[in-house]
Amino acid sequence: MPIEILMPALSPTMEEGTLAKWLVKEGDTVSSGDLIAEIETDKATMEFEAVDEGVVGKILVEEGTEAVAVNSVIAVFLEDGESADDIGETSAAPAAAPAEAKSEEAPAAAEAPSATPAPAAPQAASGERIFASPLARRIAADKGLDLTDIKGSGPKGRIVKADVENATAAPKAAPKAAEAPAKAAAAPSGPSADAVAKMYESRDFEEVKLDGMRKTIAARLAEAKQTIPHFYLRRDIKLDALLKFRSQLNKQLEGRGVKLSVNDFIIKAVANALQQVPEANAVWAGDRVLQMKSSDVAVAVAIEGGLFTPVLEDADMKSLSALSTQMKDLASRARDRKLAPHEYQGGSFAISNLGMFGIDNFDAIVNPPHAGILAVGAGKKQPVVGEDGELAVATVMSVTMSVDHRVIDGAVGANLLNAIVDNLENPVAMLA
Repeated sequence: MPIEILMPALSPTMEEGTLAKWLVKEGDTVSSGDLIAEIETDKATMEFEAVDEGVVGKILVEEGTEAVAVNSVIAVFLEDGESADDIGETSAAPAAAPAEAKSEEAPAAAEAPSATPAPAAPQAASGERIFASPLARRIAADKGLDLTDIKGSGPKGRIVKADVENATAAPKAAPKAAEAPAKAAAAPSGPSADAVAKMYESRDFEEVKLDGMRKTIAARLAEAKQTIPHFYLRRDIKLDALLKFRSQLNKQLEGRGVKLSVNDFIIKAVANALQQVPEANAVWAGDRVLQMKSSDVAVAVAIEGGLFTPVLEDADMKSLSALSTQMKDLASRARDRKLAPHEYQGGSFAISNLGMFGIDNFDAIVNPPHAGILAVGAGKKQPVVGEDGELAVATVMSVTMSVDHRVIDGAVGANLLNAIVDNLENPVAMLA
């Protein structure tokens, strides 16, 4: 039976992608684990490994095709003894679906009477996607198997043909789909694209097409502002002690080629503060809060056309030099769009620093499921009143912490921000 190869979901949030490049051609023999294509997600270009083995019988989606929906058929593999004649219309019919998905005539693709594509990828009760090969899903459907009960032996736990061939079906519970409440009405999205264009038809403009990253940023940030009850806490931080200490450390680290930035100290201060105020080291999980044990800190990195938030895991356990080296590597690969999904997903708290652009202060948007984000402004010399009542000049940096009130209450948020400030104003103690 020909094996349908589906557009993979290379991240939990991926709904469509661009088939950037085929690494195989029709007639090639492919083994499990071979790289067969490069897929552009909303964040990066990633290589797609074959799970099944066979001969590439037909490529249904040309390279360069955009907006290919996850689980759309992109190619067909042939097993031993099969030929291109065995593909027929059964596998070819779904190939039109991605191209037609955005047109008014999309239902026509569903009218092919002989089409028997592999069932859509199932999800566990937690909502997490179950990864299974198309052939494994088809066999499971024929045998009445529930893939959530089967442990995969393929790459990264993927369920493959061998896992379902000898499995037996368990009694199924009554379907609960009908019990699901109706979805809430969609929030108003403002004027349509055509209406906005008509508004400016007498003016010269250039229409810029949105890529996958910009669409995702727009959707996620709109969702965040509409669904997360933000509140904001602000503090000024005196940086003179930190700048002096940083200068001393950088002289000692010259031989190792390490140069610490102020942002490295901020990452360390946030990581330590999350350990000092553990109730703030948490994420929102729909109907519960997950209290994190380690300090996994995300840092916003601007790239052309968008941004990444790579995550520094266990930042509280790492030295400043280790954090600095790792951050430089992540930022460099982020700008080249070479980060793997696990490098920019996760974390409980984020940092966004616009100080290098001369911004005094700003309010950042919480990136779900994080509980908060620290917006960092520029350090500037200002007149301050010292503890002795005398007027002096100090380098002062303004920060604003945006907080998800579902996870962190006001007093807890204040304790967290105070801990961050104390760590930065007393950098030697922070490293003790």
